[in-house]
Amino acid sequence: MFLSRLHIFVPKFTMRLFWTLILIVLYNGYSSEGVNSTLSARPKVVNIGCMLSFNTLVGKITKIAAEAAVEDINANPDVLGGTKLNMITLDSNASGFLGIVEAIHFMETDTMAIVGPQSSVIAHVVSNIANELQVPLLSFAATDPSLSSLQYPFFVRTSPSDKFQMEAIAEMVEYYEWREVIAIYIDDDFGRNGIAALADQLAKRRCSISYKAAMKPGATLDDARDVLVQVALRESRIMVVHTYPTKGLEIFSMARYLGMIDKGYVWIATNWLSTILDAGSPLSSDEKENLEGAITLRIHTPGSELKQRFVSQWSNLTRKAGVTGSSGMSTYALYAYDTVWLLARAINEFLNQGGNVSFSKDPRLTELNSGSMNLDSMSIFNGGKLLRDNIFKVNMTGVTGPFSFTSNKELFRPTFEVINVVGTGFRKVGYWSEYSGLSIVPPETLYSKPANRSSSNQQLHSMIWPGQITEKPRGWVFPNNGRQLKIGVPNRASFREFVGKVAGVDSFRGYCIEVFTTAIDLLPYAVPYKLVAFGDGHNNPDDTELIRLITAGVYDAAIGDIAITTNRTKMVDFTQPYIESGLVVVAPVKEQNSNAWAFLSPFTPRMWCVTGVFFLIVGTVIWILEHRLNDDFRGPPSKQIVTVLWFSFSTLFTAQRENTVSTFGRIVLLIWLFVVLIINSSYTASLTSILTVQRLSSPITGIESLVNTKEPIGYQLGSFARNYLIQELRIDESRLIPLNLPEDYAKALKDGPSRGGVAAVVDERAYMELFLSTRCQFSILGQEFTKNGWGFAFPRDSPLAVDMSTAILKLSENGELQRIHDKWLSGIACTSQNTKLEVDRLQLKSFSGLFFLCGLACFLALLIYFVMLACQYCQYYPNSEVASESSRSGRLQTFLSFADEKEESVRSRSKQRQLEVTSVRSIDQDASVNGSRNDRSEIYSNRVVSFGESV
Repeated sequence: MFLSRLHIFVPKFTMRLFWTLILIVLYNGYSSEGVNSTLSARPKVVNIGCMLSFNTLVGKITKIAAEAAVEDINANPDVLGGTKLNMITLDSNASGFLGIVEAIHFMETDTMAIVGPQSSVIAHVVSNIANELQVPLLSFAATDPSLSSLQYPFFVRTSPSDKFQMEAIAEMVEYYEWREVIAIYIDDDFGRNGIAALADQLAKRRCSISYKAAMKPGATLDDARDVLVQVALRESRIMVVHTYPTKGLEIFSMARYLGMIDKGYVWIATNWLSTILDAGSPLSSDEKENLEGAITLRIHTPGSELKQRFVSQWSNLTRKAGVTGSSGMSTYALYAYDTVWLLARAINEFLNQGGNVSFSKDPRLTELNSGSMNLDSMSIFNGGKLLRDNIFKVNMTGVTGPFSFTSNKELFRPTFEVINVVGTGFRKVGYWSEYSGLSIVPPETLYSKPANRSSSNQQLHSMIWPGQITEKPRGWVFPNNGRQLKIGVPNRASFREFVGKVAGVDSFRGYCIEVFTTAIDLLPYAVPYKLVAFGDGHNNPDDTELIRLITAGVYDAAIGDIAITTNRTKMVDFTQPYIESGLVVVAPVKEQNSNAWAFLSPFTPRMWCVTGVFFLIVGTVIWILEHRLNDDFRGPPSKQIVTVLWFSFSTLFTAQRENTVSTFGRIVLLIWLFVVLIINSSYTASLTSILTVQRLSSPITGIESLVNTKEPIGYQLGSFARNYLIQELRIDESRLIPLNLPEDYAKALKDGPSRGGVAAVVDERAYMELFLSTRCQFSILGQEFTKNGWGFAFPRDSPLAVDMSTAILKLSENGELQRIHDKWLSGIACTSQNTKLEVDRLQLKSFSGLFFLCGLACFLALLIYFVMLACQYCQYYPNSEVASESSRSGRLQTFLSFADEKEESVRSRSKQRQLEVTSVRSIDQDASVNGSRNDRSEIYSNRVVSFGESV
């Protein structure tokens, strides 16, 4: 029995030994990735590190939260399946060097992951060590956006990146319609990269950072004062402060000392300020005054039972930790708590997957002769990649709300609260989320609705700004740095009524100059400026080149007779146009005298022909409608033709002697008399104009006829008209002749193409109206074929352009702009005020509607008339009698005879026929009584003979 059992046991033992060896081989091949395929026992303890700065406000409160999380996790065996967390906490003292030392220390103690560091600067350094040793680094306070780059694969940010905070600030800047901000920041990785993110977000909204006020990390109050003095000299009044809590309070204190916490300023602080308000000691009265009207952001964490329970335990936790004084709780404490829980869940999943908590030597460190540094004691965490991947896969609900990561390793749907510091406290004025933008309701209530980022849907409650004002600050002032605006002014050689340099002095005069000075006086602030001549005064300068010099920084603005064109608006911003001035064609005109046939001029030949034809048509229609009823329209053919002609043309004077008796005839005549009235009135007005007003004529009628010719065309030197004619109208450049002075215009137009002149000049209407005011032998031909205006040019996104536009509109509304125009441009008037170009003849299309109505009335009247005539014909000539006619021509002749016959005669004959039918019926009755058919026939024959004789 024993042997049999032994034989059975040996094969089983051999098989178990075989599978054990296989598993060992598989373990050795897979353990390098940190995964143990065996179901080995879970470790009793796993080590994690926590790197904080204990002497900072954030470090104190987050250390308490992290330790509370470890305690709660270890108290619940279901979280890690009986495994305990051992968190080793070290103080980096906000030092990059100490951070490196601590990281090395962690790597000597088989640490699976590190919570922290607190500083972005330290995170940059420690992340390189984490990459080498494959230890995940989970930071809830290192918010530098550049840490999310592919350079740091083992860095895990467990709070919203500054990228989203800067996007929220940029949307607020856009919401309040500001264009430029000043960034005040600490010049380290945290400050530089945060402000770089702000610049990117502002650029997406056509805004910018006008000045970057960088401060060294260890800046003193004197350093802060020097920086803020430079800031006060700048144009923008929108300040964005991105720094650390203690340094931020110093900046606000110095700003108040310099008078910068006052009306007109806007101070936006990143979430360092909300951290102080939430977790710091109560602020002194001076500190509260320093922060009056400031705006800050706070990470939004929706309310929940978990959060409420944790908040209610906070005072006990701080007391247990031995923290003295007031220590509130900020969102960083919540994220620190959730970060430890996130790591615990990831470790649990790591262990469930067979992850092996093992470490191996780094061969590169082993080969390095480290001497007394003992670098070879640091080990690579074999399961680092698996643990990191599990961290990004965790989807949980913590005290901060839903907690998960997106595909780009950022927290899902980051949100912020917008806080306004007011009086002794602060108030929430709205929210910002990546999903819905600015809103006044919690973002989580909007997730169920379609995303709406339109500008009309962005909302915030009213703000209390510095200086205790509620009106939105303009956001900029003229820079108080003693520098005057350098404004370029075209030094023109012609048309100095618009812009002209005063001889012997460095000043300008003219219409454009007075508009500018009057408008700038309306601004609510002083604008020091200096007008600088552009051009030599002998030739008109190129305005486009003047605009280009603004973009090059040579001039701060440009004023004068500068036309607003598409190409120029791509380089600068223009104000509201203060005068309309499009391109027109000016050419010589000749006086046209009246002749013997002037009375035919009002109508075109086609109009005359159609009018005559309608006279005949209407006369004929009236004759047809009246012929069977009215004796005036009957008689011999010659008389009827004369009647038609007489009646037709006498309607022109409403002196026709024939009366109309038919209803349709009267309707047609009434409509025709209305048409005649309109034609007569139009003819009279046009003929009066021709005979009484002096008329001018020219072979050129407008830009179309000028383009179709091959004649030379003049234009003003330096004007945009040249490029327009070449690029838009495709006129050959050889046809264009530049002209400089009004005298050059007049000479070239008088000489004409035959003597080296031009056929016409193309220039802006404002110039041409001034030119023509004393030169009546020329005139504007055709319509203005472009719509331009003149404006003042400023650099792109200049707020001064907006304020000047408002001032120009005020000048237009109060009539001051017209007064300036009349002062400079309404002096001498040409004596040809009653002169005009040859008037256009009245065209047929102007009266086509009247002719259509009249023709339609004639057609409908004739149609109804012939239908009634046919019915009458069928009634008076029964089918039996019509059928007796053998030929079609006979039937037609009968119908025409019927139509020509007077209606009264037809009715009389119809009555006689009815009497005949009555007599025949009485004879039939008599015959039936006598019973004799022959007698009836004889009597009938006698009746027929008797009727024929009577006819």
